[in-house]
Amino acid sequence: MMRHMVAAALLATFAAGCGGGTAVSDYGTVVKGAKGATVRVEVKSGQRFSLAVPANPSVGDSWSLAAMPDTKVASYISEEHEREGDGVGAGGTTYFVFNSKRPGTTEIRLHDCWRCGQDRTPKTEESRRMSGEAVFSVTVTG
Repeated sequence: MMRHMVAAALLATFAAGCGGGTAVSDYGTVVKGAKGATVRVEVKSGQRFSLAVPANPSVGDSWSLAAMPDTKVASYISEEHEREGDGVGAGGTTYFVFNSKRPGTTEIRLHDCWRCGQDRTPKTEESRRMSGEAVFSVTVTG
C-alpha cells in the first residue's frame, strides 16, 4: 500500500511540473537562423543558448535536430515551440535549447522536413524544394 502511495505522489509531482507551458522557461541567449542560412554563434563555457527558427507546423514545417553536436562542446536540452497569436494556422518559433560546455567548436544542423509525414522523407517535389537546413557554427570560449 505504501508503495502505491509513494508512486502516486511521485506521479502527481511529475504531472504538476509538466503544466501548460514549455518544459524549459530559460532559453538563455537566443540566436535566430533560417533555412538556407549559416549563422555563427559564440557563447561562453557554461552558458545556456537557444537556436531559433521560424516555424509553422500548421502549414507543414517540422523542424528537428539533424545530428547531435559534439557533446564535449554543447549538450542538447530540449526542443520548444512558441506560437505567435491564437488564430488557426498561426506561425511561431521553434527553439532548440543547449548548454555550452568546454571551449571548442561544433556545427549544429537543424532540418525542416516540410510536409514529410511520419517517415521524415519528402514525398513530393514541392516537399523536397521547401525542406532545408539551418546551420549554426557554435564556438564556446573559456
